[in-house]
Amino acid sequence: MAIRVVRLGTPRAPGEGLRLGTVRRPPRGVPKAEFASRDFYDLWLPEAAPSEELVKTAQAAASDRDWAAFRKKYRAEMGQPEKARLLDLLAALSHQTDLAVGCYCEDEAHCHRSVLQELLAERGAVIR
Repeated sequence: MAIRVVRLGTPRAPGEGLRLGTVRRPPRGVPKAEFASRDFYDLWLPEAAPSEELVKTAQAAASDRDWAAFRKKYRAEMGQPEKARLLDLLAALSHQTDLAVGCYCEDEAHCHRSVLQELLAERGAVIR
């Protein structure tokens, strides 16, 4: 049992489990009925994504300093009580079932999913 952190739209790994899209927007040009079959996600979970304003900040990050500022702000957003409870739930589920969380970004190192992975690990999630 574990959480995988994945790029949405990539082929699923064996035993990956339920795939959650932790993104602000659904994939463009893809019918809703095809999200899962095209390996985007089974369930949309925008509550784990950065706010729209913060997504723009991340996309504009041109330096390590800019990226560090994004990371700090995203961590603060995810520290809000309702978001913290969501992270706690995902971490607890990782001990009971396989699931995946992901985003569209090509470079995981400059994607909120890298920070999300850290936040889940800090809460005791099993990460694969």
